Amino acid sequence: MTGKNTSILLIYTGGTIGMVNHPETGALQPVDFKAISNQVPELKRFGYALHAIAFDPPLDSSNVNPEVWLKIAEIIKKNYSLYDGFVVLHGTDTMAFSASALSFILENLSKPVIFTGSQLPIGTLRTDGKENLISAIEIAAAKIDGKALIPEVCIYFENALFRGNRTTKYNAEHFNAFTSENYPPLAETGVYIKYNTAAIMKPDGRKKLSVQMKLDPRIVILKLFPGINRSVVEAVLNIPGTKAVVLETFGSGNAPSDKWFTSCIKAAVKRGLLVLNITQCHGGSVEMEKYETGMELMKAGVVSGYDMTTEAAIAKLMYLFGKAYSLAEVKKHLKRSLRGEITL
Repeated sequence: MTGKNTSILLIYTGGTIGMVNHPETGALQPVDFKAISNQVPELKRFGYALHAIAFDPPLDSSNVNPEVWLKIAEIIKKNYSLYDGFVVLHGTDTMAFSASALSFILENLSKPVIFTGSQLPIGTLRTDGKENLISAIEIAAAKIDGKALIPEVCIYFENALFRGNRTTKYNAEHFNAFTSENYPPLAETGVYIKYNTAAIMKPDGRKKLSVQMKLDPRIVILKLFPGINRSVVEAVLNIPGTKAVVLETFGSGNAPSDKWFTSCIKAAVKRGLLVLNITQCHGGSVEMEKYETGMELMKAGVVSGYDMTTEAAIAKLMYLFGKAYSLAEVKKHLKRSLRGEITL
């Protein structure tokens, strides 16, 4: 499925996969990227042309922001014609945000961009980093009839390959740290790598890669909880300059039916704030017409996020507002699946 001339670019941003314990404090700290390649001599057996670009200094993924996403995108853009696929080594904490963002930023993508990392540093005896890295590279190199088998931005972790913008980190301790409740894996690894070809997006080969280098980060999240009060809601909805609020609701898109809450939402929508309804549940979809509390949100002008993850919702909003679309255009695109991020 792959040829000897296959070339893969590793982009090391930082994260646990490239960490070692500080000799005095015992806390994890980043090491030079070369330490990773030294730890995995098996990579030479692929026969691929493997090259690496490392962030200097490496970033803890908690420090990742939209500028970092654009930096990764710029690296891919500059090297797009030189490599068959890309593997991004990234910390797990914000990996789902980064993979979601890159899925939108990289328009007309026809090559694999596989994010991976590890829960244990690659130099430790029980590390999950080696298998994650080796499998991610093999998947990034996979071809069929001379074309990339996975022309998407994905996350590979612990035996499963997920669409990046469908993925959420749900466990801080287990090796299977990520889940994709609303979309099946694109591949699963065991003795063999089994690809779910029916679930993989097919790119339009007539279009060339285009990279959207403007993002608008003026987005906030308002997570509902029992007992949330008016002052909290009003404070979030009235943050100066905010373009959109991701409203994390209960169940299938429900919220308190108190009149003060509904009036706050209505007032925010009326003055031009976009309110996007995303369920707090890992699985399932927003169905505002299902219950009366959801219907009230719909009447107030809240937009359904369907089964999008919060990570994908944030990334999609930054991407759409970054294109300087009108509010009506943004709402129109939110009702479309641009990169397979929602089920319609």
